[in-house]
Amino acid sequence: MQKLKKGDQVIVLIGKDKGNKGKILKVLDNAKVLIEGINRAKKHQKGNPNSGIEGGIIDKDMPVNISNVALYNPETKKADRVGFKFLDDGKKVRFFKSTNEVIDA
Repeated sequence: MQKLKKGDQVIVLIGKDKGNKGKILKVLDNAKVLIEGINRAKKHQKGNPNSGIEGGIIDKDMPVNISNVALYNPETKKADRVGFKFLDDGKKVRFFKSTNEVIDA
């Protein structure tokens, strides 16, 4: 089980987007994550009429190292660490370390 999953609300800890929040779009294999609206770069894209891709300069979300983000706790409105524990029925769940609140039931 991973500490961060697709769809989690995270906050950036280091870099040009420090303090910004976003939703994880994809967790990559090389310990990086794609976050909606974070670490944007300009990409010069060539158009292709066959596949319907429009040419021009587009904004593209670039990967961020997973160590530079932390799970956002809406209760405390801060970044929080994640732990794992087993429920009474034997299911493994994630929880916020500061409040002991279960993230995914």
